[in-house]
Amino acid sequence: MKKTIITLLLAAFSVQTMQAGPFLLNIKNFFKKKNRRKSTLVVPVYDTIRVVITDTVRVEPKAAPRIDTLTIEHTPEQIDSLLDVWHTMSLEQSEKRYFEPFSAVTEGEENMAVDSLYRSRLQDLVSPVHLPYNYIVRDYINYYFTNRWSPLSRVLALSKFYFPIFEQELLAADMPVELKALAIIESNLSPLAASRAGAVGLWQFMPATGKNLGLEINSLVDERSDIVLSTRAACRFLKDLYNMFGDWTLALAAYNCGPGNVNRAIARAGSDAKSFWDIYDYLPRETRGYVPKFIAATYAYNYHKLHGVEAGTTPECISIDTVMVHRTMHLGQVASTLNIPLETLRMLNPQYKIDIIPAARKPYALRLPTRYTTEFIEHQDSIYAKDSAYLKEYINPANLEKKRAEGVGYTYTVRKGDNLGLIAKRNRCTVKDIMRWNKLKSTVIRPGQKLRINKPKPRG
Repeated sequence: MKKTIITLLLAAFSVQTMQAGPFLLNIKNFFKKKNRRKSTLVVPVYDTIRVVITDTVRVEPKAAPRIDTLTIEHTPEQIDSLLDVWHTMSLEQSEKRYFEPFSAVTEGEENMAVDSLYRSRLQDLVSPVHLPYNYIVRDYINYYFTNRWSPLSRVLALSKFYFPIFEQELLAADMPVELKALAIIESNLSPLAASRAGAVGLWQFMPATGKNLGLEINSLVDERSDIVLSTRAACRFLKDLYNMFGDWTLALAAYNCGPGNVNRAIARAGSDAKSFWDIYDYLPRETRGYVPKFIAATYAYNYHKLHGVEAGTTPECISIDTVMVHRTMHLGQVASTLNIPLETLRMLNPQYKIDIIPAARKPYALRLPTRYTTEFIEHQDSIYAKDSAYLKEYINPANLEKKRAEGVGYTYTVRKGDNLGLIAKRNRCTVKDIMRWNKLKSTVIRPGQKLRINKPKPRG
């Protein structure tokens, strides 16, 4: 009997351990009572429980199949070339995406009158700069599309190089990118453009204004023609003008005629004057056409394809890089060593008036086509070694003055319908001057012929 009870107890313990503990304690106490001759033991009855034990097996994920990668090694020169191609293709794709919305006639435009069409398209150019339409704006738009001397085709070609630089600086300054069109009406995107009053560069700064904005202007360097530095100066100036007047059209007017004239015009127009059009009648005559011309240039740039105008020849160098020069150098040293056309270096570095980088006391920037950057670094010693050969003619003050005088002019490409009389009139010189500068024996010229004009490039 005792053995049977113990067996039952062990069975109960193995089935339900949590309840077996106190139960066994009671049994133990029962057997200690040896004097009890007769006892009754109550054994609890348990249901049969089926316990299933499952081992946990950790399954390791299969290793990904090994893929052998192809390692391609490029030299720094090859990487420069690849960057040049990549940058050029990226700009082309970006330009294509930008103009796509402005290249197709929208529904209903076919039957619109010209004024309604221009007004509707300008309204589609949503911008912080107010772009209203009126008959004054219309006349300037027609100039870009109907005048035989319109610079639009050439401007469109140059914009592929200059506008990405302008946009980068405008965005960095938190300003409307539409202000890039200001350089069209100021210089037709020519960094060497010079006005009769003495304003120079893409943004047409007078010497005093340029110096006040931190630009270096002396016998060898004129940073009013520097592509990047002059753009940054223009951004600072325009932002200051906007902070004064709180309206971009008033800032543009002040850029042209000065903040004093705009302030006086506001005073004459009354306290309700809030924009350019409110003070139009009180502005100088030239400034009255300034903002309308800006609006027209913005329209012409965006919608040129709908008017059948295409860009001219695109500049060769769209992708550029900058290196710092730490000693006096002639651009010819770089051109001859790296086999870069001297005209290309002049186009990228128009701030150096006679091709000399005067980096004796401080470093100066030299802009190169991207594909030549590494070559310049690798051949820097060879480039510097040529300084005595290229700089000796400039040690003589007479040669320096002669070269400075020559550096004022530009190269003109003869167009169909041109003659020397027309070219001379446009450049405010005589036919004899052009013949002397180019050693011409007759007045016969042909389209595509290059002529040296030893005068500042005219605006417009």
